[in-house]
Amino acid sequence: MGMFRSIVVGTDGSPTAAEAVRQATELAKLGGATVHVVSAYRPIESYAMVPEALPANVHDLIDPAAMARTVLEEAAEKIRAEGVTCETYACAGDPANALIDIAEGHGADLVVVGNRGMTSKARFLLGSVPNKVSHHAPCAVLIARTC
Repeated sequence: MGMFRSIVVGTDGSPTAAEAVRQATELAKLGGATVHVVSAYRPIESYAMVPEALPANVHDLIDPAAMARTVLEEAAEKIRAEGVTCETYACAGDPANALIDIAEGHGADLVVVGNRGMTSKARFLLGSVPNKVSHHAPCAVLIARTC
């Protein structure tokens, strides 16, 4: 029996996140764990509160939820290619909260985050994700050195 049965990892498509996903996958292989991959995004509606945050060419704004799903599918493909079971979650809101919520909801044994700022393409970050997760996760946290 491996030590970890359920591992949560966050991704935003960045190189830092890719390394966190790689490490989570390696750990999952050792213990036959399931990897739960989470990507947080800022809903377009939230920009209505701060109109100046909207790009001038607002019609070119990519759907953030769709972008998160694309990032998740890319990560899931790599994980499954290693023979590891994987679930994906696109969550509106703060990345740290999303990781904590999924970890709690799935009784995770471990959360893996990259040590560099996990800022999504939508530039949505409230505080330091590794810092917040390490203080509030319901389980062990691995902060993967990614550079």
